[in-house]
Amino acid sequence: MSGVRPGPRELGVVVGGLPTGTANAITDVAGVRVGHTTLHEGERLHTGVTAVVPDALGARPGQRRTLPCGMFVGNGFGKLVGATQLEQLGAIETPIVLTATLSAFRAADALVTHVLAWPGYEEVRSLNPVVGETNDGYLSDIRARPITEADVLAALDGATDGPVAQGCVGAGAGTSALGYKGGVGTSSRRVEVAGETRTVGALVQSNFSGTLTVRGVPLPAAELLEPSAAPAAHPDGNSCMIVVATDTPLDARRLERVARRAVLAMGRVGSDFAHGSGDYGLAFTTAGPDVPLVPDDGLDPLFAAAMDAVEEALLASVFTATTTVGHRGTRHELPHDRALERLRAAGAVARD
Repeated sequence: MSGVRPGPRELGVVVGGLPTGTANAITDVAGVRVGHTTLHEGERLHTGVTAVVPDALGARPGQRRTLPCGMFVGNGFGKLVGATQLEQLGAIETPIVLTATLSAFRAADALVTHVLAWPGYEEVRSLNPVVGETNDGYLSDIRARPITEADVLAALDGATDGPVAQGCVGAGAGTSALGYKGGVGTSSRRVEVAGETRTVGALVQSNFSGTLTVRGVPLPAAELLEPSAAPAAHPDGNSCMIVVATDTPLDARRLERVARRAVLAMGRVGSDFAHGSGDYGLAFTTAGPDVPLVPDDGLDPLFAAAMDAVEEALLASVFTATTTVGHRGTRHELPHDRALERLRAAGAVARD
């Protein structure tokens, strides 16, 4: 694997006209942090953990124990731990952890350990951990279930604000997307909603099939990669986890509508929404409980911001990923030079 690669925006590929936050990451939503634990062990293991941590939850005494959250299931071929209570109650009470399919259950147990250690939780006897997953079994020995409690706690305890590492890190270490190496991607937008400037951030774990499409321009792996590198088969699993955060005051019903747009944004980048795909969108707000909610007829700018942020995050997960030789094969990075050649010819790259 090579070093850090630029994302789409650094290469002149700009999604939409809204401004980004300072870091162009989900952490631009105040009080949201991200942590990664990444495991690379030769060709056998490429896996990890990514944690999205809202500080407004009860990590400190006197803070709230839940945040409003909406969920949309594009296709339910997945193992989203905590989904039914999330759907029924419309709230999260833990950080959101992403990892590999067969490690999701150990990750959930570790997340419970983490939250039960928070001050004021000494008498808590019920907790709904939220853990999403995609299957990295093509590039990583998923049956080994290498993720430990220590790995999950490290991602949670090490979560920071500011810039977020992307590509082959954390839960994206062993994923594939749209014929190329996939990974973790993130982006944000600033937008006027009901007369207030709000922030919307997205983080994705991409691992799904289709034809990479950038601003309407198809970039098929079979055409951009060398013949020997073109993917001969889909990797195991075919999924995407999307987490959207905002400081906009919304209830769970409205947040479900945001989460729905997040999954729909997968179509913009070329997802084929295959039968075996587990496509989930989660959207939560950090806004205080006493702030008046944005009415339904004021949501359009927020929907646009969410779709643009998710689209860019999905593209970033592929643009920043690096070629990875894995457990059962290799997934190659998107060749920037060939991609930009096509994008420039189509007028899809911003001028300097």
